[in-house]
Amino acid sequence: MAQRQLRTRMGTLLVTDDGAVVRARGVRYATAGRFERPEAVRPWSGVVDATRRGPVCPQPPSRLGFATGEFTDGMVHSEDCLVVTVAAPAGADGLPVLVWIHGGAYVEGTGECAKYDPVALAAEAGVVVVNVSYRVGVLGYLAPTQAGGADNLGLRDQVLALRWVRDNIADFGGDPGNVTAFGQSAGADSVLALMLSEEADGLFHRAIMQSAPLSISQERAPLFAAVRARLTHLAHGASTAEILAAQDEAVAVAHRFGAFAGMPYGPVLGSAPLPSVAEVPARLADAASRVELLIGHTKHDASPFVVMSPAGRRLTRLGRSVTRIVSAGATKQVFADPAHRLADTWASNGGSVARYRFDRAPGFLGAGHCVELPYLLGTPDSWSDSPMMGGKPLDTALATRLRRTWGDFARGGVAALESTNLRFG
Repeated sequence: MAQRQLRTRMGTLLVTDDGAVVRARGVRYATAGRFERPEAVRPWSGVVDATRRGPVCPQPPSRLGFATGEFTDGMVHSEDCLVVTVAAPAGADGLPVLVWIHGGAYVEGTGECAKYDPVALAAEAGVVVVNVSYRVGVLGYLAPTQAGGADNLGLRDQVLALRWVRDNIADFGGDPGNVTAFGQSAGADSVLALMLSEEADGLFHRAIMQSAPLSISQERAPLFAAVRARLTHLAHGASTAEILAAQDEAVAVAHRFGAFAGMPYGPVLGSAPLPSVAEVPARLADAASRVELLIGHTKHDASPFVVMSPAGRRLTRLGRSVTRIVSAGATKQVFADPAHRLADTWASNGGSVARYRFDRAPGFLGAGHCVELPYLLGTPDSWSDSPMMGGKPLDTALATRLRRTWGDFARGGVAALESTNLRFG
């Protein structure tokens, strides 16, 4: 693959160019000390190598690896991880921009992994794609009180990444006046948090929320308090291994909070840059007036969480049909009903909104959590270790349709979609 230099207002980047897509990897958008707020990078002299993947925030192996395959194997883990990867069609000029916020329950994930490679999406949808990496776990949320840090650092990272997009994306052929934030799972929950934050106002104009666990992402103050209490012994100068060990201990404490324990870290309402719980309805109404929304889930979204739970493991002995029935109820409670309520709230406040469901069920988990991701990002090779795909080849026609639909929404909003109630699969 050819390499060339790309001049930007921040400095010169060495990027890859295969004739169809130009890609800049691991571009630093901010720096931050441990438990400190991020600061935007300054312009540089010389040439910065943007041909290799950037680092990933220190984290444990993915708890959904049994379904998806691993996301960060072989990658460099570093607290200096505030980077973006940009993919743009060759010759791009004023194209819509899609900004990807990865999931991982706020303790895992990175925009730099091969499974989230944005090249196919950029090429097939005719958009510029920006993958954002941010701090997760203790490093990104719920900083220990004695460490003197701030909450919502991972969310602050995301805000700063969006400001980087506003200020720099034109150099890659993107339109800073037409930005869509899209995310899956905790990434979709992050998109909602960004819409609630005044600091992100005007930084994006459309939003796509994929499989947001909205029923367990609000009103978690008691859980957060318990988690923070478990971290009181964590010293500011702790090693990375000690931080991850303390993080795991705090997750164990969270288990008594039932479903809420699924995300023991995350954005804290009432702590900047988020509003208080009482202010959320007004902020939602304001966001609906400014941001078009596409929201949905997979048909069997909860299935991997049911299967991995102790009760779920017992259910599997009764057969797949029993597991599917339980998963259907959990999907309705955790993903489907909250998504419909948010869509209704959007519409009632005069906002433009469309809904989707992804039904393709290639493997043992059906259309489970994350199953749409191989059809949107990455390559068939990068997802070849994914048990949830059942060893079946990727349906390229469905992948093209999904990518183009996301691109159509980024380009023209709800009015550009074939329907306001979409089905895939």
